[in-house]
Amino acid sequence: MPRPVLVLDFGSQYTQLIARRVREQHVYCEIHPCTMPIEEIRALEPPAVILSGGPASVFAEGAPSVDRGVFELGVPVLGICYGMQLTSHLLGGEVEAANEREYGPAELSVGRPEGLLGSFEPGEAVHVWMSHGDRVKRLPEGFEVLGHTKNSPFAAVGDLSRRIFGVQFHPEVVHTPRGDEMLRAFLFDVAGVAADWTPGSFVEQSVAAIRAQVGDGKAVCGLSGGVDSSVAAVLVAKAIGKRLTCVFVDNGLLRKDEAKRVMDMFRGRLDLEIVHVDARKEFLDALAGVDDPEQKRKIIGKVFIDVFDREAKRIDGVKYLVQGTLYPDVIESVSFKGPSVVIKSHHNVGGLPERMNLELVEPLRLLFKDEVREVGAAMDMPHDVLWRQPFPGPGLAVRCPGAIDEEKLDVLREADAILDEEVRAAGYYEKLWQSFCVLVPVKTVGVMGDGRTYEWVIAVRAVESRDGMTADWARLPHELLAKVSSRIINEVRGCNRVVYDISSKPPATIEWE
Repeated sequence: MPRPVLVLDFGSQYTQLIARRVREQHVYCEIHPCTMPIEEIRALEPPAVILSGGPASVFAEGAPSVDRGVFELGVPVLGICYGMQLTSHLLGGEVEAANEREYGPAELSVGRPEGLLGSFEPGEAVHVWMSHGDRVKRLPEGFEVLGHTKNSPFAAVGDLSRRIFGVQFHPEVVHTPRGDEMLRAFLFDVAGVAADWTPGSFVEQSVAAIRAQVGDGKAVCGLSGGVDSSVAAVLVAKAIGKRLTCVFVDNGLLRKDEAKRVMDMFRGRLDLEIVHVDARKEFLDALAGVDDPEQKRKIIGKVFIDVFDREAKRIDGVKYLVQGTLYPDVIESVSFKGPSVVIKSHHNVGGLPERMNLELVEPLRLLFKDEVREVGAAMDMPHDVLWRQPFPGPGLAVRCPGAIDEEKLDVLREADAILDEEVRAAGYYEKLWQSFCVLVPVKTVGVMGDGRTYEWVIAVRAVESRDGMTADWARLPHELLAKVSSRIINEVRGCNRVVYDISSKPPATIEWE
């Protein structure tokens, strides 16, 4: 991999966004905690360092800091919000609590178009997004003002000779419309980095790394048909060929005809070695009568490990397990904040490597979801595989609150198939992060013909999101919703009412369980 631009994390909710914006410029970067030892930072030879924002105050006891050696590496440094305040604090400036806290839009007046403001005109007014309670009162020696706002006289500053810059606002958020322009100026004009982080180069480097790791060994992959596991499997197969065996487990909680679609795609069009395991009865028997959502997830995870372990042992000589771990999962484990509060247990195959004594192969662990799709496209994978909406590991179990049985699952599958068909026909499938049906564990009275009905309620859920971390409910056309509702009620036996979920994440989650 190329030398990484380092993003040092001070606990900001926007740290991942900084990395994404850098990656979008085809520049490789990595996120590390602000506590990373200076020796390790030097060893990576970063061409530039970015200090993230954070919720702390530099005055607070135990406030996160960074080794001052970062400013003596001889490479450009950009401090964002808290990162700027800390830079000033460590280099001899003065920070104070602002008279007026700034949260939201502000207007930056460009004073000196240098550094990351190099493409702007003197006196130009630029919309930026603020989120801070402290501000710099006095600059360190050598720093100059590059721009100011009404409440922040030092909104953009820089020590031009040492190439150390700071901004009080957040260039990485969409609410700073020209933030990408600022980051590009810092990366290319100030730091002189190369735009060499491309999907094609990643494939070449990954294939070589996988071959070096696996050698002449064999690997197994739990293939769900989702984007992450699919791209991981194709990438590993590109490296070691038929020595990779994929295992597809039908847990009885899949969507209509999904098992057939997955097998046709990966055994037929993609020519992977794949084993189809019909474990529907095993899963549904274990779930019988269970209505607690967390218990359902744990049961599904345990049974999956049992089934996968059993099937993998039938493959002689397997030493490696392929997983589609993505960079957000890695970041969560190294974040300055530490792992987030567990809202619900994760559905990845945790526990398998230890139980099976396998070494992990995680070819996508440096990528965000959008980069995974780009890598898949670079390997000429089918568009419909790469743009498949996320589907939860526990499957329809989390879309069928309460106890599960075949009757409920059949109703849910039929309703979901209708929604999928209509969303695709209307041209909304790839515009949405997810769209699916939920069987609400409530029956309501209805009238069909001259008869009274007492049947299930179907909730339609459609959300827009960039990465699934936050999401907003999709404003689908009323005509589309009306058509979906009419078809579900008329064509799906067992359902007489359809509702639309207009909850955003947060406070709701995307899935219902």
